[in-house]
Amino acid sequence: MVKYFIKKIITLVIALLLVSLVIFVAFSLIPGDAAIAKAGFNATPEKIQQIRQEMGLNLPIYQQYFNWISGVFKGDFGESFQYAGFSVGSLISTKLPYTLLLTVITFIIILTGSIPLGIFAAKKRNSKANGFIMVTTQTVMAIPPFFLGMLITYFFGIILKLFTPGRIPNPSEDIFSAFFFMIFPAVAIALPKISMTAKFLKTAILGELNKDYVRTAYSKGNTDNGVLYKHVLKNSMIPTITFMGIIIADVIANSIIIEKVFNIPGLGMLLINGITNRDYPVVMASVLIIAGFIIVMNFIIDILYKILDPRVKV
Repeated sequence: MVKYFIKKIITLVIALLLVSLVIFVAFSLIPGDAAIAKAGFNATPEKIQQIRQEMGLNLPIYQQYFNWISGVFKGDFGESFQYAGFSVGSLISTKLPYTLLLTVITFIIILTGSIPLGIFAAKKRNSKANGFIMVTTQTVMAIPPFFLGMLITYFFGIILKLFTPGRIPNPSEDIFSAFFFMIFPAVAIALPKISMTAKFLKTAILGELNKDYVRTAYSKGNTDNGVLYKHVLKNSMIPTITFMGIIIADVIANSIIIEKVFNIPGLGMLLINGITNRDYPVVMASVLIIAGFIIVMNFIIDILYKILDPRVKV
């Protein structure tokens, strides 16, 4: 187990370095001059050249990458073009709590909703309720999260006035109010994922029920619930956890859009504004953090996978 953990740590570090390299090269190839973007289009050639030297843009690309990644390891992502005088790190530190809170609440809702629903759907597979469950899950899966977000904002925000659209409390000042506000955008992201995960879990459970060890468990006098919860569910959760790794990237991508719908000043909004204003340091740092979060979460899922089934090599 220790060797497996060390191997995964090394893989994690290599993946993060490769992602950082891809991000840096991609933004280096994008048309446009970062010095002009920072100085403004009315700047003189002399001023632009001075800024290029200050930013190290006159250095070879490998040296630029080394300087940038060295700064990243020290927590220095550079200075924002759009917000002059503000470091990218300080901007991200004020935005990241919103995105983290939204992501955590979303995962809690997905887990607490999909697992019971998947088990219930598997248990009701031969009943009339199965058709209703199938239609409902298929319908919810087909609705885009941003559209659900607009419906939730209109119904719960404008009509029922359970929250004020576009006015989220600061998590560092009032975590409980911010948590309550975040439930609504989190539900918009989570509902389609609950349907997808529940359907996947149901399929995994039904597949396990046809295996020999289940018949052996029944022959020993176990009840349906005993077989399901003592034997089948654990084995069914192994592929489901792997599926959750795929869900993670989708949740992060949708959170960027949902932040715009609910006007949440998180990392997604910072990224969108950075792209709009060609604020490359902000965009590079935001993409790196999002990619790093996805990689770390998949690393955690791999560890859980190994704990649930030590025989599996992933």
